[in-house]
Amino acid sequence: MRVYLAGPDSNLQCDAVRDMPVLLSFGYAKKVALELAPVFSSVLMDSGAYSAFSTGKLIDVDEYKEWSQKWRPVCDAIAGLDSIDGDYKKGIENFRKIPWSFPTMHDTDPMEILPELIDIAYQNRIRPGAKPWIGIGLKPPRQGKERFIREVCAQIPDDIHIHGWALRAYTHIRRLNSVDSTSWWRDAFSHKRDLPWLTMGECLEIVVKKYKRWERKIIEPDQNGLPFEGE
Repeated sequence: MRVYLAGPDSNLQCDAVRDMPVLLSFGYAKKVALELAPVFSSVLMDSGAYSAFSTGKLIDVDEYKEWSQKWRPVCDAIAGLDSIDGDYKKGIENFRKIPWSFPTMHDTDPMEILPELIDIAYQNRIRPGAKPWIGIGLKPPRQGKERFIREVCAQIPDDIHIHGWALRAYTHIRRLNSVDSTSWWRDAFSHKRDLPWLTMGECLEIVVKKYKRWERKIIEPDQNGLPFEGE
């Protein structure tokens, strides 16, 4: 399980997530120099569709295509410009416009389109021979939607990497190969409030340590009642 930390948009944040998997969102990521990519262990590029949905700002798919192509050599995967408001046909059109971007299935989409998205995932590999990706996204509120996630995961072939957008609460679903977290920056501010003698950089270090140890978190007991990390 890889937990991507979303959107470092300053030198402080970039330094804090050195050697970690990072999600860069189109728009915010423009503040991150391409030369910084080797600082991170891996990079996932987000189209910024949710930010556009929540703020009402439109994202030009051609601009995103041109910009993402520059980052393509250094990214693990690049998300397609999806449609969160239920206009799944527009989303599919955008996925096909950027042939190296992976599609996302939302709980606002009809389940009938999943086979088409799976086909697009196989076609739209970031590089020839690369592992195909597909995303799962939930329109807020995200709580109580585990049945939908499991239903989608059950229909996606095992050779496709599944990324859960802002689905850190569902990491116990082992079919999710990676998720991203948008709360890490807010958590750092909470530490700063509770521990005012620490610098902001030191608060970020505490949060990053939590994510680095995430895979070792005890999540369920075994049959003998002893804790273990399942896989």
